[in-house]
Amino acid sequence: MRKAIFPGSFDPITLGHYDIIKRSLPLFDEIIVAIGVNAEKKYMFSLEQRLDFIQKAFTDEPKVRVITYEGLTVSLCKKEKAGFILRGLRNPADFEFEKAIAHTNRKLSKIETVFLLTAANTSYISSSIVRDVIRNGGDYTVLVPDSVRV
Repeated sequence: MRKAIFPGSFDPITLGHYDIIKRSLPLFDEIIVAIGVNAEKKYMFSLEQRLDFIQKAFTDEPKVRVITYEGLTVSLCKKEKAGFILRGLRNPADFEFEKAIAHTNRKLSKIETVFLLTAANTSYISSSIVRDVIRNGGDYTVLVPDSVRV
């Protein structure tokens, strides 16, 4: 079984995240969207809200499972018997950052990272931009799946 972990804070899930998950479905038998928990980080949305947003976005997709986790992503991969980490790349800066993490993860665990380029029409979207739009009363709904409504 080809299983991938798609880790992130998803605060909130964006159309970019959604697109990466949808496009990766043919590549894997199961995609585990793993919401990382970091007690030192201040989130806009609660863990329960983020979990709900993603579960509702993929309610009709049996190959997608949503969980939460703490600790190293490679430890979660071992626990879930996932051989791959899935990551989306928006720009060259993302690549440089993600490349270092991917090399470290492979050194620690032999787990491969699979990179997908974001679609051109979503490459500018990030969770931090969405949060800024929300904070300032803008129409964030054009940046997120329908399941994200506050």
